[in-house]
Amino acid sequence: MAILTMTTFVTLDGVMQAPGGPGEDPSGGFTCEGWLVPHFDDDLGAFMVDVFKRADAFLLGRGTYQIFASHWPRVTDPADPIARALNALPKHVASRTLGRADWGPATIERDVVAGVAGLKQRYEREVQVHGSAGLAQTLLSHRLVDELHVITFPVVLGAGKRLFERVAPTVFELRATRTTGRGVVVNTYRRAGEPTFGSFRLDD
Repeated sequence: MAILTMTTFVTLDGVMQAPGGPGEDPSGGFTCEGWLVPHFDDDLGAFMVDVFKRADAFLLGRGTYQIFASHWPRVTDPADPIARALNALPKHVASRTLGRADWGPATIERDVVAGVAGLKQRYEREVQVHGSAGLAQTLLSHRLVDELHVITFPVVLGAGKRLFERVAPTVFELRATRTTGRGVVVNTYRRAGEPTFGSFRLDD
């Protein structure tokens, strides 16, 4: 059975919106699109290649699916492992409004919360979520993410969609950490349960 993994680029203040470039997601008047690009290097590229090599399928939000569909089919180099995975592997699109998904193989998932268990049963290694801010909130709020790669860039934006806005209290165990040559911190967490609470107050 597969695990559900999520790989997310975030700023120091937790913004995940439109890291890749202009036009990606200007919703809400967001003007800082492309904040990731100056900090991307070979170290981070190698990490992302390793991530995509473990994918059996992708679970994407409607917006991210459409952004990817406008770019990745044009990357036809068979030696590009990320393009090869994205173009060839099954894509499950979480949407209640999308009428069709032409960049295939693709299936529209109308009830993603109910469908995650079935998706994990269909595959052996990883069902991967990339980007997909709204979907990320839904999955985290239902504690459906098994493993989380949080890739933090040394940038503060002050506004934009954030990764941990509407989520369920959850404890994650740190499984791995690394820092790229440009100061990007890559942390991998595995879901470990619900939080417990204590106090530093000394009883009289």
